[in-house]
Amino acid sequence: MDTTLRDPLVGQVLDGRYRVDARIAVGGMATVYRAVDTRLDRVLALKVMHPALATDASFVERFIREAKSVAHLAHPNVVGVFDQGAEGAYVYLAMEYVAGCTLRDVLRERGALQPRAALDILEPVLAALGAAHRAGFVHRDMKPENVLIGDDGRVKVADFGLVRAVGSVTNTTGTVLGTVSYLAPEQIEYGTADTRADVYACGVVLYEMLTGGKPHAGDTPAQVLFQHLNEDIPAPSALVPGLAVELDQLVASATARNPDVRPYDAVALLAQVREARAALGDEQLDLVPPQAHAQETAEPGSERIHVSPSSEDATDVIPRVLLREEGVVNHTTRLAMPPSEPPHQPQQSRRRPMPRRGVIAILVAVFLVLGVGSGIWYINSGQFTRVPALIGKTEKDAKQKLNSSGLDVKKVKYDFSETVKRGRVINSDPATNERIRGNGSVTIIVSRGPEIVRVPVLKGQPLAEAERELRKLGLAPGVVTKAFNDEIDQGSVISTDPAAGTGRSPDSAVAIVVSKGSPIDVPGVTGETVADATSALKEAGLKVKVATERINSPEEAGSIAKQSAAEGAQLARGDTITLTVSKGPRMIEVPDVVGDNVEDATGELESAGFEVKVEKNFPFLGDTVESQSVAGGAQAPEGSTITIKTKGL
Repeated sequence: MDTTLRDPLVGQVLDGRYRVDARIAVGGMATVYRAVDTRLDRVLALKVMHPALATDASFVERFIREAKSVAHLAHPNVVGVFDQGAEGAYVYLAMEYVAGCTLRDVLRERGALQPRAALDILEPVLAALGAAHRAGFVHRDMKPENVLIGDDGRVKVADFGLVRAVGSVTNTTGTVLGTVSYLAPEQIEYGTADTRADVYACGVVLYEMLTGGKPHAGDTPAQVLFQHLNEDIPAPSALVPGLAVELDQLVASATARNPDVRPYDAVALLAQVREARAALGDEQLDLVPPQAHAQETAEPGSERIHVSPSSEDATDVIPRVLLREEGVVNHTTRLAMPPSEPPHQPQQSRRRPMPRRGVIAILVAVFLVLGVGSGIWYINSGQFTRVPALIGKTEKDAKQKLNSSGLDVKKVKYDFSETVKRGRVINSDPATNERIRGNGSVTIIVSRGPEIVRVPVLKGQPLAEAERELRKLGLAPGVVTKAFNDEIDQGSVISTDPAAGTGRSPDSAVAIVVSKGSPIDVPGVTGETVADATSALKEAGLKVKVATERINSPEEAGSIAKQSAAEGAQLARGDTITLTVSKGPRMIEVPDVVGDNVEDATGELESAGFEVKVEKNFPFLGDTVESQSVAGGAQAPEGSTITIKTKGL
């Protein structure tokens, strides 16, 4: 049954502009409708706050914040917001309409996705969040319901209703906003959320796409929250046999309970996703998970599609590996023991009369003793390598040095340091000079710089230099806006937000205002020749573009009919003015107004597109048109003046 028929808004026109056609979805804060902008004649989505919440100032402020934050993000993977307003009890956002479905709909219909499809969806999601993070915003409510998939395959992130600026993510209200299944541990425990909280939620979404289910389940929200705080997200391969280890590592990295271990924002996670994808072959990318609903259509008798890996199967892999390793160790130990038997052989050979064999036996015994010694040395020292000194080296140099020592990099972690420069190694595990097996792995800890970074003084610096300095200090260049300034050279920084000297956490975005220089007053060139107009504009410091299409205008043919910026407008040096050349006035037929009264004649001529001049004959009391300067039915230039004369008494 169509419940939209009972919705009081369906069929109404909000704000005299938005006609509500149908209800699309209902959420905790708002209802989303498909609507038509009657002014621009386009379909859009109308997000209307529940009237019961419209009286709550905090909810309204959150609603308006969504409009303002998305307005800063011009990104193809972010659902755009066109307008925001209110009518009576209805507070609304007018948004881009995406014809299609949500990721939740896809998961509900298809279950688990193939890795290729999961990554195809995750990459544009991270691109959208990366743009938000670099602009200084945190989404705080990433989940499949907020990922829209259009009929044309485009993926867009929606619902920035809980967005916050990176520098204001501490929750002091004692409440946690978000969706339980996707909350990061620090959101639950401390009420704080920075870019890494979005990274955690994306890791949970990736797990859900790969396995078809959420990693933590419980009868109550409290049980799920407890698991987020105390249990790691399990490896997807525990439920999907054969799933590539790179995907397990991707989920583990994004959902680490310690936020310092996670990628610091969506851009960093996107880089890891692309690196993992490049390492996978077609067979790994196209693996069909057992939880995929499409598998249920397979022919009867294919029993393996109904078998899900149990926790015992996944756990059982580890003891088997350990047992094999123990067998290798025991076998190696026994290799050093058999040489204890050969010493008897030389003694037996000495009893034989052939001295040549005795010499050989002695040599064999010597070699065996040496072999035993070598085996003992190998067991105690030879199979070990000492970890080289890595502290102070760049991440790239540290990896190369470990590889040259025959060691692998197990994991790269990031931590704050007041003394070690950003991007250089703070420590390693095992530590420098500790023994490790020759083919072992080492975890390196790389500096993220100081925990609090002071925004530098950038005023007067060229934009490129200012952005380089921010990155060098561990801050991210944010939104760049431009403004006129008589003191700062064009292209150089006027100010930053936050201001110089303000403390920010690493990777926070810093918005920059750049000078457009002193404003230039645009000269008026309408009616001039193209050469004269071009010369005048270039002398003023502007660039000129002449449109290829010409138009009719009152100006003479070949002269300037109009200019893209009006006379007196202010532009920056180097801005471009587009000039349109006149084809001359359009010739139109002149109405015959002789015999009409002056008022009617004037109205008819002006409606036809002419200017009117009235001349009255002495004694100026007549009101009937006696003649007109251009006869009725003749052609005259549009906009030209027609003179009409009245009869005298």
